[in-house]
Amino acid sequence: MKVAKDSNLTCKGLYERLVLKGKNGKVALIAVCNKLLKQAFAIVKSSIPYRPDFTNIRP
Repeated sequence: MKVAKDSNLTCKGLYERLVLKGKNGKVALIAVCNKLLKQAFAIVKSSIPYRPDFTNIRP
């Protein structure tokens, strides 16, 4: 997951935010892993291709 943290801007932002809040590096990496797993599951479940510029709009 270190590769995702280094290459994906969203993951990098999440990791840095958590570390700045005082979380351990490994805990922050697990949070990044969890985010990626949730995204992958949602993509597979909905059959909608991944769009990095997508923003969730809820009523």
